[in-house]
Amino acid sequence: MEGVLAESHAGVFRLAHTLVAAGVVLLAASCSSAGGETDAAPPSVNQGPDLNARVINVEVMPVARQEFAGYIRVTGEVEAYNDVTVSAEESGRIERFLATKGHRLRRGQPIARLEAELLAAQVAEARAAAALAREEYDRQRQLWVEDSIGTEIAFTQKRYQSEIAAARLAQLQARLGHTVIRAPVSGIFDEKYLETGEMAAPGTRVARIVSTSRVKIAAGVPERFAQSVQTGDSARVTFDVLPGRTFNGRIDFAGSSVNTTNRTFPIEIVLENPGGRMKPAMVANVEVQHERLENVIVVPQQVALRSAGGFKVFVAEERDGSLVAKARPVVLGSSSGNQVVIEEGLAEGDLVITVGQQLVDDDSWIRVVNRGSDSVAGGSR
Repeated sequence: MEGVLAESHAGVFRLAHTLVAAGVVLLAASCSSAGGETDAAPPSVNQGPDLNARVINVEVMPVARQEFAGYIRVTGEVEAYNDVTVSAEESGRIERFLATKGHRLRRGQPIARLEAELLAAQVAEARAAAALAREEYDRQRQLWVEDSIGTEIAFTQKRYQSEIAAARLAQLQARLGHTVIRAPVSGIFDEKYLETGEMAAPGTRVARIVSTSRVKIAAGVPERFAQSVQTGDSARVTFDVLPGRTFNGRIDFAGSSVNTTNRTFPIEIVLENPGGRMKPAMVANVEVQHERLENVIVVPQQVALRSAGGFKVFVAEERDGSLVAKARPVVLGSSSGNQVVIEEGLAEGDLVITVGQQLVDDDSWIRVVNRGSDSVAGGSR
């Protein structure tokens, strides 16, 4: 039994000795490889990515010079082109309304009638007095001019009395005409402030007429744009409640003074309103053009990434048959919507990375896969 155990211990010792020797050989080989020259050179960057390199799919767009229109974004409100409160011009009780609330009225169309018996009687009296004065004047003129009877002063008195009576008649006739309240503009009979039988005095509100076939968009523009926004400039208007609709117009009015509360000056944009989709008091999103640039480089705003020294844009550059991403420091200019002008840092023909720019670093290997195209450029994995 002791002989068997001794032989077993000897076998274990020989196995351990063999493993230690093998480890020494491997360590020596490793040191020789790290410190000396070998036949296999490390892969060069200029040879393109190897099979294990990380390649990022991106989309690019070529840089081209174009026109650029800068817009100011402000918030406005819809106002009726005509919003008129109609008041009584004479005293009297409302005899009846001649138009129905909510209906469209033409300019000059009767809205309501006041009781006018007293004025009608006064008109009849004035008409008779004017006729008498005219007849007396004609007779006096005939006597004085043709027969030289009477005096010049009597003739002059009759002439002026006739003119006074005629003026009195005209005044009362005008007042009688005002007992019919008419629409001063075309529009919708939107409000009725009195009812039949109620008393109206001069200046009492009777009705409100709103015309919305055309509307005004009233907005305030920051004072720093006072020198670049003028009457006649183009503008675009959209509404959150009317998605997908853009209304184009021009500034019809630009204020000459600044509101001291919010430091803005008022503008108005007149728009046609077929179908009445734009309602008074609706909130409008207004874009006012304040500059137009020619022959400038314009890119989407999302491609300009903030860096320690300002902004940078990644472009695709070729390196020995493969593509890499290169960071270009840029100087930004005017912006509008999703577009920004690049004043420095890009040249016409550069391939700007528009999708995937946040995933790459300087010298990252990239593959260009543009939407709508089956072509693939750059390194492959």
